[in-house]
Amino acid sequence: MSRSKALYSYILIRLLLAPLMLWTISTLVFLLLRATPGDPVDAILGPKVSTATKEALRVELGLDGSLLEQYLNYLGKLLSFDLGTSMTTRGESVWQIIQNYFPATVELAVFSMAIALIVGITVGSIAASHPDTKLDIGGRLFGIITYAVPPFWAGMILQLIFAVQLKWFPLGTRFPITENPPPSITGLYTVDSIFSGNISHFFTSIYYLALPSLTLGILLSGIFERIVRINLKRTLKSDYVEAARARGVPELRILFAHAFKNAMIPVITILGLTFAALLGGAILTEVTFSWPGLANRLYEAISSRDYPTVQGIVVFFAGIVVVVSIFIDILNAYIDPRIRY
Repeated sequence: MSRSKALYSYILIRLLLAPLMLWTISTLVFLLLRATPGDPVDAILGPKVSTATKEALRVELGLDGSLLEQYLNYLGKLLSFDLGTSMTTRGESVWQIIQNYFPATVELAVFSMAIALIVGITVGSIAASHPDTKLDIGGRLFGIITYAVPPFWAGMILQLIFAVQLKWFPLGTRFPITENPPPSITGLYTVDSIFSGNISHFFTSIYYLALPSLTLGILLSGIFERIVRINLKRTLKSDYVEAARARGVPELRILFAHAFKNAMIPVITILGLTFAALLGGAILTEVTFSWPGLANRLYEAISSRDYPTVQGIVVFFAGIVVVVSIFIDILNAYIDPRIRY
């Protein structure tokens, strides 16, 4: 099989598997929500309302049918890209909720990922270029500790130190409640501040974003530190690097011009998947810092038994992960022919 045919076949298989993965995830979240204790009608109306009122609301919300009927109705809406309407905020579609809350999650994820990459690659490169030294040991400890520390615990500790005790950063929220946020263009406060030409709002947005993004970014940096350190160490021992040393090429040039590029190939995979997972997995950080993102809204929907909102947000996050994973797989297959054979 030629290279182009092998690549096209690989891409086709990945694209065909995508709907199956989304169907599996959407089915699991549907069944798990209904298997867990609690009734959304009781969560909305409370226990003291009459049975007739509860039944009327159950009919209105589409919960009066059998499990199979509810499931088929749910799948039918998904096929038409209808994620449903929130049970707790009547009349607000799940797409509206995503539109309102997702930009905050994206902004937190982008800044956190930038910090994770800068810190992780820097520490990993320093550790790999000084094997079996204190710097190497320090890099290993940094990777283990940042990977093992729970985000919610780190968030609470850092808030107590830097927000409560030292008062260097604000405690929660995304923007001062006494000020109007930047005009909504993209939903990203930092970007909207630049578009509106308000530098003061830009620095205020950075100020409120700093502590949660630093917390999440440093904890994620351990993943990249370990990958960069391991792959860079292996690359620095390869034959072509030894040949470059024999030719008298300076060590820094060997590190950045020869070894570093090859060592970064696995980071591409981890970068895409980590960022996709970060968009959906920042729930603990958002709740800890009272960050008004989509993950925090998902937590509220789970607490209030809001079936359509939970299902819609989870499927939306799953779609992002699936799309990013397919893109990363295709990119890796294009770069490395061994993957598609």
